[in-house]
Amino acid sequence: MTEEEPVAGQLGEKEDPEVQETVECVHLNKSLNGIAGKLPSPPLSPLLGHSIENNNNINNNIGANTSAKSSNGPIDGEVRRKRHPTEKAYYIAKELLMTERTYKKDLEVIDLWFRDELTKEEYMPEEVLTLLFNHVDPLYEHHTLLLKELEHRMAAWEGRTTAFTKGDVHRIGDLLLKMTSKLELYHRYIEKHRLILEKLEQSFKRNKTFEQIYRDFETRKVCYLPLNTFLLRPLQRILHYQLIVERLLKHYEPNHIDYNDCTQSRMQMEHIITNVTHNIHATENFVKLVELQRDLVGIDNVVNPSRQFLREGCLQKLSRKGFQQRMFFLFSDVLLYTNRTSGPLLQFKVHGQLPLRGVMVEESEPKMGNQFCFTIYGGNRALLVAANSQEEKDKWLEDLMQAVQEARELSDDTSRINYFSLKSCSSSEEVLDKTGATEDTHASTSGKERTQQQRSNTTVHVCWHRNTSISSRDQLLALENQLSGYLLRKFKNSNGWQKLWVVFTNFCLFFYKTFQDDFPLASLPLLGYSVTSPNERDHIQKEFVFKLQFKNHVYFFRAESEYTFNRWMEVISSATQHSGRLRLFSRKESETVSPRF
Repeated sequence: MTEEEPVAGQLGEKEDPEVQETVECVHLNKSLNGIAGKLPSPPLSPLLGHSIENNNNINNNIGANTSAKSSNGPIDGEVRRKRHPTEKAYYIAKELLMTERTYKKDLEVIDLWFRDELTKEEYMPEEVLTLLFNHVDPLYEHHTLLLKELEHRMAAWEGRTTAFTKGDVHRIGDLLLKMTSKLELYHRYIEKHRLILEKLEQSFKRNKTFEQIYRDFETRKVCYLPLNTFLLRPLQRILHYQLIVERLLKHYEPNHIDYNDCTQSRMQMEHIITNVTHNIHATENFVKLVELQRDLVGIDNVVNPSRQFLREGCLQKLSRKGFQQRMFFLFSDVLLYTNRTSGPLLQFKVHGQLPLRGVMVEESEPKMGNQFCFTIYGGNRALLVAANSQEEKDKWLEDLMQAVQEARELSDDTSRINYFSLKSCSSSEEVLDKTGATEDTHASTSGKERTQQQRSNTTVHVCWHRNTSISSRDQLLALENQLSGYLLRKFKNSNGWQKLWVVFTNFCLFFYKTFQDDFPLASLPLLGYSVTSPNERDHIQKEFVFKLQFKNHVYFFRAESEYTFNRWMEVISSATQHSGRLRLFSRKESETVSPRF
């Protein structure tokens, strides 16, 4: 099967005048089931039921080659400029509209879809659910009205309606100011959101019926992210409003008709922004710990008020059978190492834990063909591990050494954690299940079984399949950088461009035919990818195109303006260019003086 062969539902869409460019329709007429019958069963991706290690994997699940061309032919760039506004303020306002559409959809996941599932069962935790919906309902109602106003304003700005005079049209600050008049809704939500999250987690542990509904809902396509992630959206949205206002004020002259409204909006948001910034990191850490609690088997006290998530990812660990892939989880107090379980759930079994106060880290010589080795000492254990690159090795060493130092500085009471008795890391049982078969054998369980059981997109599974890692800094940056909008997409060997509604969030691009779709048709995790501009060999004769590449998988995406192109490059870079790369650069400078650290 070629790289461009279709693997998902239909993603083709006819030419849309909004982009004013020749768009070749892509008709995806082969189902996953049809393709699966011709291929061996690989390990299953955590994302929308797609496979990992073949051509119907997470790198190729977003479309197909195309052969039929639009009969309209190319549209001259001058015509495009005449039919649409070109000022930067228009594109900033359009970003607000596009992301508002996604925000409303994300609120619906909680307020409509999840609520509907809960009403089908009895004995639900009424107290916490009442608390939840009493705070989400007003936000959803407010943003439903705000979205309608934004759509009307942008239609007028584009000349698609004459309901406004020109002076009222080319501005967005008045709507932002109107939005800030409802900030009390956000104040209420910020005050209670942590309590809501904690009570939901308590109900999940205590109420088996609620737990099952919760787990089942996270396997539905409409819940394309872990459920708790949607409860972070209001906090993240306020930060995005701030970004929009700051960009407008930077663009406008003080005498612009929109300047005063934007200035007042910024002033009204200042207090709540401070509140959000104070709360969001702690909340996102809590949500991450809850997510890992679902994914880790063998330890049930991951969620701890004093514990901070620091890094997760793959390392090759030396055992009796040689180097084998393991997932490591670094927290502020402990390092866990795990392997993927053999059951239908995409989980990882904890095989060992090293309290950081007793850990030492040392660089090691290459061994058995692995170049980037280091040893982790803890208690009576010595783990020889290998990273997949010098960059990955540097990131692990830096975070480990810093975490160990900080853990040793804590008082005994602060650092005391209730650890569990786990299997020895040197035991052969680490890899074998009760039947004596390796877990990798069970990793090829039928796609149908795993698809029914899998959770929504989580970074731990992408790190496992991509053999990479992410830090808490990477995660915070990616969560706070979100974007939505239409892009044109093509493969490296295809001629035509396909228009898709694209949502970037949580290190991943999600693809829809239109913004009105309830759930994504496919997704592309960006961990491990690079984002660049096309080079001469790519033969791309279009403006505003960026290139995504992972090994031999190459995609091109085309934005509609320079501003939009820069924004997509900015947010995607937050997922593809980890914070460790910047730190590595500074470290390499210091190594010119001292080769050791």
